[in-house]
Formats: sequence, C-alpha cells, structure tokens
Amino acid sequence: MNFSSLFNFRRPLPPPRMDGATQVVQPQRALRRVLDFTGKSIDDVVNDPMAKRVVQGYFKLHKWVQREVEIGDLERQWNRA
Repeated sequence: MNFSSLFNFRRPLPPPRMDGATQVVQPQRALRRVLDFTGKSIDDVVNDPMAKRVVQGYFKLHKWVQREVEIGDLERQWNRA
C-alpha cells in the first residue's frame, strides 16, 4: 500500500464518458412503492377505509425511515473524524 492510497491523495477519476448514449432515469414515487408493497390499488384506498389506513401507515413509516436515513447521512458528513 503506498502513501497516496493510504490517505486518499489520489487524483479523482474523471466522470464516465457518455458517448452519445442516453440514460433514462425513472424516479420511484413513495406512494407507488407503498401501493405495490401492500398489493392495493388506488381504487382500494379510495373505496375501503381499512385499506386506506393500512396504506397510510406504511406511507408514514416509509417517510419516517427516509428522514432518519437522511439525518444519519448528514450527521456522518458533519462529524467526520
């Protein structure tokens, strides 16, 4: 192991070349992910109060976990040792 790799003093790698290729990015929506996980459709959520509560609970859980992950990432950035 050399000194430059030990302390991460290497030059950063250049970004990958696109070469004219188009990259398609499809964001996943939180509600769509929850509906897929529970196996419910949007019609079930509108018409059935029990399905609405189940989807709402999982949606709130998803948002809470997502927020906790973001907080953890920010704390790791701020408190680098």
